[in-house]
Amino acid sequence: MSGSLTLARGLALLRVLSEHPEGLTVSELAGALGTHRPGVYRLLAPHLEHRLVRRVGDRYQLGTGIVELASRVQPRLREVAGPLLQELADRLGATAALTVRDGEDAAVVLDVRSPRHADLHITYRPGLRHPVSVAASGIAILAGAPARPGERPEVASARARGWARSHGELLPGATGVAAPVSAGAGEPGAAVSAVWVGQRDEAAMAQAVIDCAQEIARRL
Repeated sequence: MSGSLTLARGLALLRVLSEHPEGLTVSELAGALGTHRPGVYRLLAPHLEHRLVRRVGDRYQLGTGIVELASRVQPRLREVAGPLLQELADRLGATAALTVRDGEDAAVVLDVRSPRHADLHITYRPGLRHPVSVAASGIAILAGAPARPGERPEVASARARGWARSHGELLPGATGVAAPVSAGAGEPGAAVSAVWVGQRDEAAMAQAVIDCAQEIARRL
């Protein structure tokens, strides 16, 4: 039981640090975790050893070990999708992303590509986590799966037309379209999305996203 509790506290420490990229002091970590300073030092020691956390002055931040672990998540999907996402972002002048389902109720952004020749675009980070029922990407993931009782009407609409649309659900003022990626057996649901601010031809944007999602599925 004590080992499980220590693991849970260690994971909580990483989660807290992920929400504070500027880093936190030991005292701040103790307050955020509801524990005492000696306990925080005990939690930090193995994380520092494995480079999951680094010390900068009197503050602690996530370390490069986290990046190394993240690079091993869905490596084939990331390898195939990356160049196609960049091509999509450049073509549309919009931010393109690959999002995967994580468990029953959540979705996580696996890769994000910004257009290289656009004056204005939206930026957000890989690792962004949100409810799978929210935003075009989540709706598209659900639309790529069989219908379930109680799902949002938007999911059924996306399933019927082959792409999902949302506005301001995840990023205020942003419009997004997304299409599901046909996953292999045992693979989590995934979706390709494009996100922008302003007026665009949504149907044309959606078709480009569908083409990208289908090409990713073909190459897997």
